[in-house]
Amino acid sequence: MMRTRPLKVALLGCGVVGSEVARIMTTHADDLAARIGAPVELAGVAVRRPDKVREGIDPALVTTDATALVKRGDLDIVVEVIGGIEPARTLITTAFEHGASVVSANKALLAQDGAALHAAAGEHGKDLYYEAAVAGAIPLIRPLRESLAGDKVNRVLGIVNGTTNFILDKMDTTGAGYQEALDEATALGYAEADPTADVEGFDAAAKAAILAGIAFHTRVRLDDVYREGMSEVTAADFASAKEMGCTIKLLAICERAEDGASVTARVHPAMIPLSHPLASVRGAYNAVFVESDASGQLMFYGPGAGGAPTASAVLGDLVAVGRNRISGTTGPGESAYAALPVSSMGEVVTRYHISLDVADKPGVLAQVATVFAEHGVSIDTVRQQGKDGEASLVVVTHRASDAALGGTVEALRKLDTVRGVASIMRVEGE
Repeated sequence: MMRTRPLKVALLGCGVVGSEVARIMTTHADDLAARIGAPVELAGVAVRRPDKVREGIDPALVTTDATALVKRGDLDIVVEVIGGIEPARTLITTAFEHGASVVSANKALLAQDGAALHAAAGEHGKDLYYEAAVAGAIPLIRPLRESLAGDKVNRVLGIVNGTTNFILDKMDTTGAGYQEALDEATALGYAEADPTADVEGFDAAAKAAILAGIAFHTRVRLDDVYREGMSEVTAADFASAKEMGCTIKLLAICERAEDGASVTARVHPAMIPLSHPLASVRGAYNAVFVESDASGQLMFYGPGAGGAPTASAVLGDLVAVGRNRISGTTGPGESAYAALPVSSMGEVVTRYHISLDVADKPGVLAQVATVFAEHGVSIDTVRQQGKDGEASLVVVTHRASDAALGGTVEALRKLDTVRGVASIMRVEGE
């Protein structure tokens, strides 16, 4: 039986995502009501520019006073899609205080202050849902938080930023340089005028913090995530990757240590075998590969950004929260009972691809191999090319810790026969 009193929803932000949320709420109103069990009413929209024409939205609902909107006291759900830390953080906690549950797409805020926001939601008996904060339309948060709640997740490996994947895919398939690929991404609207958050890994790192926290039932903040951008990736790196049967992706990697006593979270470019499912993810798409004890290997794939895809995730949360409001319950909150320590990048163990510029003369390979051995790093393969007194030496290691590899590279730089370290890249997905 449907409840006649509508659920009142306030929208904070009406940009690319917010406008799509409002549109879907209007055009799919009957379906949403049937799925929730009550009509949904857009009760207010907080914006910065009130004079802008917003198709399908009653101008009487538009306000610049977001604080007054969330303090109304008659709201059931507040949808926050303005992004950033403040005023979003204060608006969300104020919404809880005044009786509303919250649906958010704010990855940066959740990665930095997720624990405090969950605590505020719990204190006031309200929901905090945020499927749209990671990987757009791809159902990922709920499967990790609910569907896999009875399993033990060991690793989450994913492409969670469409801009970077578009750039790297273009470099791979066309041979374009980094700047050329970035310029095309900007022209097509995939990259912002200032692409720093994407190409330097900040966006992916925030998502990695959220994923790691949920997957491992441990609080992982943005500061815990090792981050390395992709602006130094070159056409030569792709050529080396192809020789190994690999491609290069900017990956978010969250994993449990082999002994289960700690976790790590990191974002960086990595070579990945062409046989791995993530290698075939093209363009601006996202994909996340989950490995767990009972379920084995699962892959989630789809559009990771954009107004309509992200709005789809927001509306999914709105339906879930609306159902909870009607039944007088709340959904799952923060699960951080494991409280595992987050290890530093130095403790991470993986394979490495190192390209060295060396003198083309006898004994160089022996010197380099000795340095690797002295630091406990085992070599898998070596490839050497050279002419006119100069040579390149490509070394692929077996699995080694980041700290051990760092010491090895530092020692290599001191050899007279090593002219320079051309590139270092991790090899993942094996």
